[in-house]
Amino acid sequence: MIAAAWPVYLKELLDALRDRRTLLVVLLSSVAIGPLVLVLISTLVAGIEQRAEARLVLVQGIEHAPSLRNYLERQTYTVQAAPADYEEQLKASRLGDPVVVVPADFEALIARGEAPVVELVSSSGNQRAESGSGRVLRLLRGYNQEQATLRLAVRGVSPAALEAMQVEERNLADPGERAAQLTTMVPFFVLMAVLYGALGAALDTTAGERERGSLEPLLMNPTSRAALVLGKWAAVATVGMLIAVLSCLSFLPGQWLLQSEQLAALFQFGLREALWFIGLLLPLAGALAALLMAVAIRCKTFKEAQANATVLLLVVSMLPLVTILNQQGSAPWHLWVPALAQTALMGRVLKGEVLPLPEVALTVAIAVAVTVVAVVFVARTLRSAALK
Repeated sequence: MIAAAWPVYLKELLDALRDRRTLLVVLLSSVAIGPLVLVLISTLVAGIEQRAEARLVLVQGIEHAPSLRNYLERQTYTVQAAPADYEEQLKASRLGDPVVVVPADFEALIARGEAPVVELVSSSGNQRAESGSGRVLRLLRGYNQEQATLRLAVRGVSPAALEAMQVEERNLADPGERAAQLTTMVPFFVLMAVLYGALGAALDTTAGERERGSLEPLLMNPTSRAALVLGKWAAVATVGMLIAVLSCLSFLPGQWLLQSEQLAALFQFGLREALWFIGLLLPLAGALAALLMAVAIRCKTFKEAQANATVLLLVVSMLPLVTILNQQGSAPWHLWVPALAQTALMGRVLKGEVLPLPEVALTVAIAVAVTVVAVVFVARTLRSAALK
């Protein structure tokens, strides 16, 4: 059977590589995916770092609070008057910093020992402004603490009387885990590259041949249906595996494009991580190729196959989001679901964890089982009278 499937494999593989559309998808989805994802993440992190280094505070009515201005400037922050239409700019995301609104009687209330109402204006729809709200809020709380300390000192009361205990923060996350929080989308994009890269070849070798009328003459050859299906599947799987290898290796030179020094120091994607990614994705690429062929073999036209394959694409693309949206950590059942298992394991590789071999073997076995079932389904469909 393998000897009979080999010519079919070579023919289908050459046809796929001759297709300019397939080659363009292979190059864009595999070679460019790593640098593109890293540049996008780096740009986001660099923007956050740039706003933090600017140490700028926008205040409306700062002329009414000279003591607050003095405190902010002593903290090496630059105080700048907020624009008159700051609310509209915050809603439209044109303003990237929250605004502190100071009342006109601020100093008078402070002198009488009363608490003036100071507003911190932001918009939850403005991510840039929201990211700076915590920093400005800590500054305002620091001013509160300083004023309370001065009032107690004037009255001869030790400021330590306000603190019943000392609280110290301790972060248990290692650098790999902190970097993985910033690169959670990396396994998702790699998985999508493999899925969409194998899509064109899988549809063309099944529904595409039926639409062109070249499938029926192929079935008239003495070669067995199993050998034909095996050769076609091997060609589609090869395209998917090639994309998996190139997309994983593209992250190695892609790290040169990182603009954030902090992210470059945390994100360590070396040859070890690339090999783990490739090892996890190769069996999945074979399973996805078989599933796409199983969906397309019952379709009479290429467009019909594209419409039916959309359901599979949607399901596979939604599964990795479970690991991103789930705040309770990975569950044992994640390893039993293809695509979700690979995404979870690749995330653990980015954290620097050592993957247990039984878990890796389980994901490989499930991918092989899905491949066998889908290939057998395609072979039986070719034997049916539905193709006539």
